[in-house]
Amino acid sequence: MPARPSSSGAAAALPAPATAPLAGAVARRARSRRARSLQRFIATVVALAVLAAALDLLDIPLDRLPGIAGRMAEVLARRYWPPEIAHVSWPDYLRAFLQTLQMSFAATAVGLVLAAPLAWLAAFNVSPARRLGHPLARLALTAARSVHEMVWTILLVTVVGFGMLAGTLALTIFCVGFAGKLFAEAVEAIEPGPVEAIRATGAGPLQVLLFAVLPQVRVAWAGIAVYTWDAVFRAATIIGFFGAGGMGTFLRESVQRVESQQVAAIILSIVAVVVAAELLSSWARARIADAAA
Repeated sequence: MPARPSSSGAAAALPAPATAPLAGAVARRARSRRARSLQRFIATVVALAVLAAALDLLDIPLDRLPGIAGRMAEVLARRYWPPEIAHVSWPDYLRAFLQTLQMSFAATAVGLVLAAPLAWLAAFNVSPARRLGHPLARLALTAARSVHEMVWTILLVTVVGFGMLAGTLALTIFCVGFAGKLFAEAVEAIEPGPVEAIRATGAGPLQVLLFAVLPQVRVAWAGIAVYTWDAVFRAATIIGFFGAGGMGTFLRESVQRVESQQVAAIILSIVAVVVAAELLSSWARARIADAAA
């Protein structure tokens, strides 16, 4: 008759099955960490090699960089100081500032109105036309965003002539691409539950948008709208350099006349206005976030 195993021997044999999976998991995590470390090392080496090749291809003289700050300070002190503040106090310049502000508001308003339906079509999770509307909307947003607003300004100036119309159209196109992409990303990040619940009732795409999508994205879209105006206003201060009116027109004229002190005053005024717009934008986004909390 075979002998029974003792209880102490059975107890000693119990931990073995539980220890093996744990040891295997630890070994797998260690191998995973080593693999990630090796990937990061390879990525770092490749990035440094690409950077070195780019510097060599562009023939950038790195030995001139250490003294660039001193040379820049010398040029600014000799040619651009003191700024001619009286130049930016002229009524014509103040009128150009108001034109820049109006141009940014008009372009943002029209651009947001055009960007909202494009974002609806471009968001794959709620797009009412996934086969045709979705890729076309994505293409439109990418095309509007891929060309810089300065390039749009140059192209539109050749079409409609110099003035505020070319600048407003260029900024509108920029706004459509910029805001449309952010709108679409906000829609794609929503919770799918409300959308599925509304669809289960037999609602159409427009009802899904109004009652399931917009309630989830209205705060995000409001913040994006304010941020978009901030970006459009910063662009509006410069596009006049290419003939689109506004503050940039004065900058172009002063540069062409080599009036460096006037250029310094205009640049300082643009920086001051952009900083004020950034503060206003941050305050508005904070108020929107507080209202949603």
